[in-house]
Amino acid sequence: MYLKEKDRGNIREVPGWNDCPVPVCHGGDPRALTFCCHPFYSLTFSDICRRNEMLKLVGLSNKEFVEIKDKFTEEVGWEDQRVCFNSMAYCCLRRRGCPSGRDDVLRELYGNNSTGAFKEYILRKRVLAIKLLKEARNRDIVEHYIRKEQGELERIGREDILKLLG
Repeated sequence: MYLKEKDRGNIREVPGWNDCPVPVCHGGDPRALTFCCHPFYSLTFSDICRRNEMLKLVGLSNKEFVEIKDKFTEEVGWEDQRVCFNSMAYCCLRRRGCPSGRDDVLRELYGNNSTGAFKEYILRKRVLAIKLLKEARNRDIVEHYIRKEQGELERIGREDILKLLG
């Protein structure tokens, strides 16, 4: 599969993000909000969901979170009824692949090479993480992550990805 465990399980190495945070529900840092579900739907794993805690910590409301993810969905063409919440912006980072339609959608959007398609998805998830954190009010908590992620994406040097940063 795509993921390799690092740092006691809180960070994973994935194509396109060598220190990718695990989802918030599994102890991920604020960047992992990019993998969180839509807050206005019931959750299968609601007993372990820590999205609202993380949103409060960084200083974002549920409404702001949804607005940012929905706007990004439009920008990158991630609307699709085959994925949870009808948007790739709300897709999580399942270790063993998605039981829904994410992987099929990725191949349609980014090509048949599974690893390459996943990398393209992850690069955009990194951009979404930055966009979420840039809107957070608790700058002292998120500023380090914003600088780090922006710097790493700049080093990668993909104009199409950098353009998404706005």
